[in-house]
Amino acid sequence: MRRFVADKAKNLITKTRTTYSSPSSSTTTCVLQRRTSSPQSASVLRFLSILHTAPSDSMASDYSSTPVTLNNLNPKVLKCEYAVRGEIVNLAQKLHQDLKDNPGSHPFDEILYCNIGNPQSLAQQPITFFREVLALCDHPVILDKSETQGLFSADSIERAFQILDQIPGRATGAYSHSQGVKGLRDTIASGIEARDGFPADPNDIFLTDGASPAVHMMMQLLIGSENDGILCPIPQYPLYSASIALHGGTLVPYYLDEETGWGLEISELENQLKTAKSKGIKVRALVVINPGNPTGQVLAEANQRDIVKFCKKEGLVLLADEVYQENVYVPEKQFHSFKKIARSMGFGEKDISLVSFQSVSKGFYGECGKRGGYMEVTGFSPEIREQIYKVASVNLCSNISGQILASLVMSPPKVGDESYESFSAEKEAILSSLARRAKTLEDAFNSLEGVTCNKAEGAMYLFPRINLPAKAIKAAEEAKTAPDAFYARRLLNATGIVVVPGSGFGQRPGTWHFRCTILPQEEKIPAIVSSLTDFHKQFMDEFRG
Repeated sequence: MRRFVADKAKNLITKTRTTYSSPSSSTTTCVLQRRTSSPQSASVLRFLSILHTAPSDSMASDYSSTPVTLNNLNPKVLKCEYAVRGEIVNLAQKLHQDLKDNPGSHPFDEILYCNIGNPQSLAQQPITFFREVLALCDHPVILDKSETQGLFSADSIERAFQILDQIPGRATGAYSHSQGVKGLRDTIASGIEARDGFPADPNDIFLTDGASPAVHMMMQLLIGSENDGILCPIPQYPLYSASIALHGGTLVPYYLDEETGWGLEISELENQLKTAKSKGIKVRALVVINPGNPTGQVLAEANQRDIVKFCKKEGLVLLADEVYQENVYVPEKQFHSFKKIARSMGFGEKDISLVSFQSVSKGFYGECGKRGGYMEVTGFSPEIREQIYKVASVNLCSNISGQILASLVMSPPKVGDESYESFSAEKEAILSSLARRAKTLEDAFNSLEGVTCNKAEGAMYLFPRINLPAKAIKAAEEAKTAPDAFYARRLLNATGIVVVPGSGFGQRPGTWHFRCTILPQEEKIPAIVSSLTDFHKQFMDEFRG
């Protein structure tokens, strides 16, 4: 009945040409503004006011006797935060629906999601070869049809046959081995070996639904109590702080040096390790994100060697987040895996414990929704490997499409294959466009009053620092929100541009930032720059005095 009445009310609203004003606080209540004073309009407004307030009261009474409350919920869940999909994004989604229901109700026509590395949601096209192979594997009956040869490349057909022969029963809808299909792990290991120049063992590969479950798995294994610490970069990707909180550990921060392009200083690691030990915290592992998220730096080889030495000396597991390994935009830098660095230094399987994470969500492929990825686990005893496998087996297996994609990412078309030229052209077009977008946005941020932005050497983000006026910081305090979140909310309400406040990633006290992806379509970047520039000028004019 309520739905029927609400629908009728919505129709009346349309007839009386009412609109919604955009939210201006953490609540998402829309305030109706009348454009007419007709009795019918007034009655609709009174009705909707009742309809809006009634559910909260009834919901409170409806749920007052339920067994789960915030008071008895797992406190680790309450402590966990994930800013990339947090408050600002929730507001953006409501504004998106508002624009859909009431076109023209805001000073922008669309929401531009610059908050998350989700390339295909921003119109990046999938890689043709990857999708052809996936289509053929998921519906293998078309492999035997004569028309298929004219619709699909010869090497995609051949690869699909190879993959299906590796999958028991050729069934992509069936469970696989808990580490992933053995033949696909063989392909990935060969790809790692070709990349690094050192042997890789398929038994070291654990295929996962993106890199995130692999990170959770390692945190689950390493953290036993709040006395177990994980050295984590600040700023960091919130997956790590969230996972550490969920598993009850302690995040031991080490600060990247913004003045040197987000450099990682060994002296900072040593100081933070010493401080943690003085507090009774046993540091178990070091997280390194290379290329950096949200900071976009690419580590130099010499720096990586120092990091490996540090982990070896201190007996730490090195957790290497390498999901942006294809995203390097400056000629003077090159990606090197930590496994390659460690092996080139003469450290073997028993010398250092290393877990490397890779994902199909990033790079030039951007297959976020397919949820494919893996971790390569080296330097652990057989007894520990059994425990890792046990934890993996609890989840049965990762999805097969993601497993197939992971194998394709690590073994793309080669010279001489029919798809090689088109594949190479698609890859180059995406990566070169990302580099141009990164440079345009970097220059735009650096042109704004009170904003400085380091170069995006890699990954998919810029992390500009904003020096906010004291008046803006005071306004944020009065609104009970972080100053950079206050700025991000105002930016969203004025332009429809969604960024993530730096406070969601961690930052040096007294500094404020936001993360912005470089992923919107290249032709939209000038308009984004224009909107952001106009907003920033107005914001600074408002709060400068």
